[in-house]
Amino acid sequence: MSLFVPQFDESVVVRDAEAEVVGGAPVAIKLLADSNATGGALSTVRATLTDGADGARPHLHKGSAEMFYVLDGAAEVLSGEEVLTAGPGDLVVVPPNMPHAFAAVPGSDADILIVITPGVERFEYFRHLQRIRLGEATPESLKEVQELYDNHFLVSPAWEARR
Repeated sequence: MSLFVPQFDESVVVRDAEAEVVGGAPVAIKLLADSNATGGALSTVRATLTDGADGARPHLHKGSAEMFYVLDGAAEVLSGEEVLTAGPGDLVVVPPNMPHAFAAVPGSDADILIVITPGVERFEYFRHLQRIRLGEATPESLKEVQELYDNHFLVSPAWEARR
């Protein structure tokens, strides 16, 4: 096991009112702290999903673990080949190389704190997704940036059967 020691000199403080929000209903992503602000320790966002909305389709990260902490509502989280239902206060941590996805449970909203560690620059990834939603980029353009953002999409029969 190797020990990663992040390098940054000041506390990271993000005020709620000052955080950038990408998107809006049904999926809003509040950008909290990116890897460059935390010396590579982590990247964190808050995902707010309305009534059954998909947060992310199945994917994996080769170099990072991802944590999902449900603040409010109910979320479905793919972890490997299992789809879990998580409620307020529930935590799911997915290791590197494990397929995962998340969504609000149909008929419910979900508010989720998401942390990736070690961090990778993720803010621009969420901005890229917004450009796709707005028709300014194509869905195929994600293939060109999957290595850059360590976000590798895949097919999950377990997720497809549940969603």
